[in-house]
Amino acid sequence: MGKERRKVETKYRLVSFFSGIGGFDLGFERAGFEIVYQCEINDFCNRILEQHWPDVPRSKDIRRVNHEEIPDADVWAAGFPCQDVSLARMGPRSGLRGKQSGLFYDFARVIGDALPGVVLIENVAGLLSSHGGRDFQVVIRTLAELGYAVGWRVFNSKNFGVAQSRQRVYIVGCHRDWRTAAEILFEPQRGKRNADSRGQNGQESVSPFKKSFGDPVRGPVVQGLAYCFYACSARHTGTDWSRTYVTYPEGRVRRLTPREGEAIQGFPVNWTLPKDAIEDSEDLDALRYHAVGNAVTVNVAEWLAQRIADALAQSSAEPAAARLPDSDGVLQGTAR
Repeated sequence: MGKERRKVETKYRLVSFFSGIGGFDLGFERAGFEIVYQCEINDFCNRILEQHWPDVPRSKDIRRVNHEEIPDADVWAAGFPCQDVSLARMGPRSGLRGKQSGLFYDFARVIGDALPGVVLIENVAGLLSSHGGRDFQVVIRTLAELGYAVGWRVFNSKNFGVAQSRQRVYIVGCHRDWRTAAEILFEPQRGKRNADSRGQNGQESVSPFKKSFGDPVRGPVVQGLAYCFYACSARHTGTDWSRTYVTYPEGRVRRLTPREGEAIQGFPVNWTLPKDAIEDSEDLDALRYHAVGNAVTVNVAEWLAQRIADALAQSSAEPAAARLPDSDGVLQGTAR
C-alpha cells in the first residue's frame, strides 16, 4: 500500500512536465520539495492533479509553454511519452520522430530557454535501443549541448519497496556541474539492493514471479511480484503472458484492481479516484488503469529526490568553478 502524503519541511522546488497523476510530484514532495508548476495534457490526469495540488499553476500543452510562465525551481522532472520508443509497441518504433515521443524536442526547447539547474528524465528502457541507440544519443547529446553534464541509470521498481518489476531509464542532467549527476545516481558502495538473490551453495532462489501469497483455500492468491503494470491494463496488449492475475481456488481469475495498481506504483489508496467521478465503473476503471500504468513509480521518485536534495545541499557549499563540466559533459550510464 502506498504511503500517505506527509508534511515535510520544504527546501527545494520542483517543476514537472508530462506530470501524469503526479508520480514525480508526490515522490519529490515526500522528500521535502515544493511543487510549483505542472504540465499535463490528459484531461483525466489533470483532474487528479487538481484534486491533490489545487493551488499549483498548471498548463496543458508543452508545445505552447513559454519559459517565462514557469516559476523558478531547482529541479525540472519529466517522463516524456514512451509510446514511440517502447518495446511493447507492436511493429516498428517511430522513436523520437513519432508524434508522442517527439515531444522531447519541445521539452528540450523550454530547457534551453530557462536552463534549470537539474533536469531529471524518465522513460522506458526501450529508449536505449530505439533506432539502434540513436534516439538515446539524441537525448544525451541535446542536454550536453545545452551545457548539462549527464548521467543515466536503469532502475527496477521492485528494488524500491514495491511488488512490481518495472525497468525504467532515469537521466540526470546538471547544468555546468560535472560531478553532481554521478553523486545522484550512483551510491559510493554496494548496498543490499544491488546483491543478487541466491540461495545456499550459490543456487538461484525461486523467482518472485513464481512465489504466491494468499489463502489457498478461500483465496485470493497473488504472485509475489507483479509484471510491469502497463501490461496489466484494462485492454489486452498482445503480451498476455506478462499479465499479472489474481486467482481463486474455485478457478475464478481476475486482473488487478485500480487500487492494487496504485499500491504497486507506490501511490496511496484511491489516489486516482476523482471526488467528482461521473463515469460508470467500467469506464472509470479504464481511465485509472491507463493513468497508473503510465505513471512514474513514487518510491523511485522519492529516492532520487532525496539524492538530488543531498547533492544540491553539498554543491551549494562548494565554489561553482570546482564543478564545471569537462569537454562533452557526458557521464557513463549503467543499469540496476
